[in-house]
Amino acid sequence: MNKKLVLWSITVGLGGFLFGLDTAVISGAEQDIQRLWNLDSWQHGLAVAMALYGTVIGAAFGGVPADKYGRKPTLLWIGILFFVSALGTALVNDVYSFMLFRFLGGLSIGASSVVAPVYISEIAPPKYRGRMVISFQVNIVVGILLAYVSNYLLEGVGGDNDWRWMLGVVALPALAFSVMMMTTPETPRWLLLTKGDEAAARRVLSITNEEGVDAAVNDIRQSAAGESGEKRDRLFSGKYNFPVLLAFLFAAFNQLSGINAVIYFAPRIFEMTGLGKETALLSTAGIGVINLLFTIGGWWLIDRFGRRVLMYIGSVGYIVSLALTGMAFFNESYALVPVYIFAFIASHAIGQGAVIWVFISEIFPNAVRASGMALGSLTHWVLAAIITNVFPHFAATYGGGPIFLFFSAMMVFQLLYVWRMMPETKGVSLEELQKRLTK
Repeated sequence: MNKKLVLWSITVGLGGFLFGLDTAVISGAEQDIQRLWNLDSWQHGLAVAMALYGTVIGAAFGGVPADKYGRKPTLLWIGILFFVSALGTALVNDVYSFMLFRFLGGLSIGASSVVAPVYISEIAPPKYRGRMVISFQVNIVVGILLAYVSNYLLEGVGGDNDWRWMLGVVALPALAFSVMMMTTPETPRWLLLTKGDEAAARRVLSITNEEGVDAAVNDIRQSAAGESGEKRDRLFSGKYNFPVLLAFLFAAFNQLSGINAVIYFAPRIFEMTGLGKETALLSTAGIGVINLLFTIGGWWLIDRFGRRVLMYIGSVGYIVSLALTGMAFFNESYALVPVYIFAFIASHAIGQGAVIWVFISEIFPNAVRASGMALGSLTHWVLAAIITNVFPHFAATYGGGPIFLFFSAMMVFQLLYVWRMMPETKGVSLEELQKRLTK
């Protein structure tokens, strides 16, 4: 890959860094916030999950400006919204203002989960598409890791206001991302199919497409030749039922693993096993390290062995690690719970975490890619919001045993999905996938 292509994908992947940082940073602040404003378990769950409700809206509508105004300007405004959210949550003095700014941050997360993978998939050559799109996920886990490390380092720095520093650090990378987005081009597929600017599309393709500009332009035009009807109706026209079902189930299983509950409440889960607060924060940083190492493993493997192989590995790892965690809580034998949680994170990182944004961004045709990505992301975030909102209540009422066994059972169904339904997309052009997966 040439240097410009790598730089552009890394820049857009920084949207994933903000995604991960903003998602995980709340884990170090959520208990302080609960004490500060005397929140009961339902109010506390709502305060933490408010960002996820924002992601639902961001995911649902993030594809609209991306289609109308372009992928690049949409990502630029996402960075600005991250900046405003970070400053706002760090400075508020009441829980309702806190919820509002967390909601704005959630809008940014949801929109970035739609637009960034679409952008990268549309500029990437088929040979490198998996590794390039997964750069978004690598940035997510780097953001999660730095959030955990930052939370640990900031513990005790600001006294009762530690949580403000923890949340406010997101503002700096948000500003940097917005500035760097100004140096990236628009995607050739959007320039050609939406704006009708073939000259600009060819300039980008001359950098990104090693197979030849003319062939790429012809493939893109042919993929759109059969499209008809209003754009807003296309995704659910019946022609795309199979990719719609694939994306919906894939995204649903991602959250039914319990990954966001663990990411958001990791210190609380470790404290449930008897660890002190400081030790729990340090153990949570270990989650970030494991997540990063195994995501890098997924990055290395995804274009060599394919998406399905990684999903088989991850699904089996999910089932075993979650079942062992649930049984440990039932038996009140907590010594190995951190090990089981680390194994769970490793399974997620090399499986679902590595594959989700790559796979969903690949399976939809050019004309409905943004809206299809929005569907997958919306499903992902609706379930993330619900599970995060109810987790504190169920953890307080029933303990960890039933919760983790439920997650394990859901992963059995994911394994069946991979076995019976999931197609392999490794090394196949987006236009060829359109022929295979649509009627």
